[in-house]
Amino acid sequence: MRTTISIDDELYRAVKEQAARSGRTIGEIIEDAVRRSLSRLREQTGGPLPPLPTYGGSGVLPGVDLTSNAALRDVMDAGESVDALR
Repeated sequence: MRTTISIDDELYRAVKEQAARSGRTIGEIIEDAVRRSLSRLREQTGGPLPPLPTYGGSGVLPGVDLTSNAALRDVMDAGESVDALR
């Protein structure tokens, strides 16, 4: 699956360097890190992770385009500093 994430510049440089040294892609390095993190969480909780909560609602906000990653990012980041988004 293809997705867009925001990542700290220094962390991205470290991942890029590791990918170059190991002959792997940046995506492969990130996937492995996420898999290891999820595995540790499962070990700590003693099983599968609990389901994420869902909330009822009336759908997306007016003007939100779910087919555009850039448009979604702009809506989500509107008026927020990067530190506020962490």
